[in-house]
Amino acid sequence: MTTGSKAEDDDRPLDDQGGSQGLPAAGEVEGNACNPTGGPGVRHWQAGFISQPGLDERGNVFFAAIEMTRMPMVITDPNQPDNPVVFANRAFLDLTGYDEAQVLGRNCRFLQGPDTDPDAVAEVREALAEHRAVAVDLVNYKADGTPFWNALFIGPVFDAEGRLLYYFSSQVDISRRRSFELSLRQAQKMEAIGQLTAGLAHDFNNLLQVVTANLEIAAMRLRQDELGLRCVRQAQRAAEKGGKLTQQLLAFARKQRLEPRRVNLNALVVEFSEMLVRTLGDKVDLRLDLKPGLPHCRLDPTHLEMALLNVLINARDAMPGGGRVSVGTMLLEEGSRPRVPPLPPGPHVVLCVVDEGQGMPAEVASRATEPFFTTKEPGTGLGLAMVHGFVQQSHGRLEITSEPGRGTTVRMIFPAEAPHLGAPALWRGEAGAASGGAQEAATAGEAAGPAADHDGGATILLVEDNEDVRLMTEHCLCEQGYRVLSAPSGEAGLELLGRQGHVDLLFTDVIMPGGMNGLVLAERARRRQPGLPVLLATGYAEELAGHGSSRDPVLSKPYRQAELLERVRALVHAGAGSDAPPPSRPGLQAAQGCACEAAPPSPPRRRSRHEQQG
Repeated sequence: MTTGSKAEDDDRPLDDQGGSQGLPAAGEVEGNACNPTGGPGVRHWQAGFISQPGLDERGNVFFAAIEMTRMPMVITDPNQPDNPVVFANRAFLDLTGYDEAQVLGRNCRFLQGPDTDPDAVAEVREALAEHRAVAVDLVNYKADGTPFWNALFIGPVFDAEGRLLYYFSSQVDISRRRSFELSLRQAQKMEAIGQLTAGLAHDFNNLLQVVTANLEIAAMRLRQDELGLRCVRQAQRAAEKGGKLTQQLLAFARKQRLEPRRVNLNALVVEFSEMLVRTLGDKVDLRLDLKPGLPHCRLDPTHLEMALLNVLINARDAMPGGGRVSVGTMLLEEGSRPRVPPLPPGPHVVLCVVDEGQGMPAEVASRATEPFFTTKEPGTGLGLAMVHGFVQQSHGRLEITSEPGRGTTVRMIFPAEAPHLGAPALWRGEAGAASGGAQEAATAGEAAGPAADHDGGATILLVEDNEDVRLMTEHCLCEQGYRVLSAPSGEAGLELLGRQGHVDLLFTDVIMPGGMNGLVLAERARRRQPGLPVLLATGYAEELAGHGSSRDPVLSKPYRQAELLERVRALVHAGAGSDAPPPSRPGLQAAQGCACEAAPPSPPRRRSRHEQQG
């Protein structure tokens, strides 16, 4: 809020318009969030001086202009008791929903209500008492009780001798703008939390990778020590929980690896309903309200099921004595599309969960998707955060409406396929994971058998920027008889490959410092050695999503050594079965147990923000 100078104390020259004069605003009164002029008000008046004070002359073009404008305008008379409204134009009546007879003769406080800021009202009263202009945003109420944000400007009108005659006010409904601003601030806050969360989760995954690998080694060494082995198993369980926690954080941060498929929400809900009934228990009555003929979506069905399950568990917990929960689907009609912020064009479908629980006050509902925010005991505060992250990553919208004592409604809005589109081709990551990647490797691994002695001596190029993870992985592979070439960066790995001439497998982290990540490294390595098997490792799927994923199998950190060895054996076996004979391997001498060659460490380099996330 801002107030202008007292007209009688201001030495600026008046703007004379022939019969009326005004004190130019000169950018002084700029307290509104919305400026109709598109910039600071300079030449409009903040106070006026008139020679004809009456309101009866209404036959001129200026009165017609006031009634034709869409800017609501009001005039009050401070010389009458309680400063009543003596004129309101038709735009003001349209804005508030009142009739003229309900407005004239009343003080403007009839527009105030429970959410009107009393401090803002006090500032307005102080400005009026001092005959100053004032600009402020505050909550007012329409005739039907609907609140709206009002950008209000008030200025005094004097006669030629400087006596106060009227107050003139104009206003603009800025409710939509305020909603946009609140949504933007919330989105910025969630994005900042997400970036921090994703970076911490990635680094924590690397730490967990070292912890789990060492625990596996300790477990093998303590087979005869029952107490020691029990302690190791407890530590392994804690590490597994830590890994699940990082996956939940990545889900919130919208960095999880999704495998979208063509999904019908109705079919998914029906197939999943048996599991939902068992989870909700006997006290909760689950109802389905599914709209027939719903168009398909492109979603990850597994993550969608988990999102629906999380929402329903919250609904169950909000009804300790039991109650009814409805799961419904619908096609979002054009008239019911949310205006703030607007959805992208095109058809959308809605998956809606409505409960009859305790509900939440507005201040709790506004924070419901923040990680670790919870009102339940016990509770992690990650359930709705994961749902929010999944929906956002799926290009959708999560909406939560709740009221104490009236339950909660959670709507997941997803873009739908246009009616004329058929089933689209699988995305590259889905095709790789489903056909050419992990499943193929798993099948090959089963064929190779657990020992796969014939793979001993195969050469693996290991590229990993985290030194502890790299050393542990080297040790694990060398123990199985593999020859390992290790490099701390994509550039160093490519240089090693150039010196080596041929390797049987490239095992690389996805996100590494420098200009070359694991995906780029794999692409360039295959230019030198076509058909090179590649195994990727990551605890952070942003880079995969940004490149449309990859056909190559992916190990999610933290992984077990047994899982790593199974994937390595499968890929080495599959590569050895190709028709092309492997070239000779110059420069590598066989050794007992293993042969490891390390690339010289890359010079230290300042990481960019995105590289640090890796």
